[in-house]
Amino acid sequence: MEDRSAPEPGQIPMVQYPRPAMPGTLYVVATPIGNLDDITFRAVQTLKNASLIAAEDTRRTGTLLRHFGIGTPTTSLHEHNERQKLPELIRELKNGRNIALVSDAGTPVVADPGQRLVAAAIAESIIVVPVPGPSAVLAAVSASGYVSDSFWFAGFVPSRSVDRTKFLERISKHSETVVLFEAPHRIRRTLLALADILGERPITICRELTKLHEEITRTDCRQAATLNILERGEFVLVVGPKNLPARGDEVVDDSVVANYFYHLTKTARLERRPALAQTARHFGLSTKVVYAAVERAKRSSAS
Repeated sequence: MEDRSAPEPGQIPMVQYPRPAMPGTLYVVATPIGNLDDITFRAVQTLKNASLIAAEDTRRTGTLLRHFGIGTPTTSLHEHNERQKLPELIRELKNGRNIALVSDAGTPVVADPGQRLVAAAIAESIIVVPVPGPSAVLAAVSASGYVSDSFWFAGFVPSRSVDRTKFLERISKHSETVVLFEAPHRIRRTLLALADILGERPITICRELTKLHEEITRTDCRQAATLNILERGEFVLVVGPKNLPARGDEVVDDSVVANYFYHLTKTARLERRPALAQTARHFGLSTKVVYAAVERAKRSSAS
């Protein structure tokens, strides 16, 4: 058979060079904050199909991977080694390997390592794909019952006393809902500081969200300082909106005020006192006026 691959006499042979590898994709994958059943099908498939998983703690991520039968190799990427690991991971991505970025729990980069890697990938024109899922911030806000059209995620409360005070004083100037993270060994000190600085603003204290011993306590900052809080597990604090300015002579119907109040006590399961305070903030009224409106509405419905 004629060899068509051989060059004709006098013809310059073609030399084929290997094509440069197409860059891989960086997937930012949200993982459960407690209950492993909260992981998405897409997240499982992404972790299975990735070439490498960059994990905040390979031991904790290993537990998740074993649970779902995922054998993808892992490498550590945490706050202490992120700068050093960047060149290696970017090189892997440029060579066509897909990398999944995960944190210990929840959505990476949100108060977790990974931001530098994402930014470096973008700078190198590498595709970054978010794989959304569990988030402690959104879980806490959704269970708080507070107005959440706009809220401020402020991250972890500073550990030093002076920094903590300045941090909370800055929060006190914000009128919208505020979400905070706190460690168990500092929760009591933070609640005491919140009582001094934020007074009667409502607060929802979430401990061990989605886990076996999940606790959600709704009260106000002043009362929270007196609670017997179990100093164990992960805490998310949701501080309710700041008192709104009074609405002057505007008249709000008693039934409207009462309906909002009962929504907080029945649906959001707020205690009576913080529900009165939040209703007052919502309508720009005093708690005394709200209480009177609720009582009038109660008498009116009974008659």
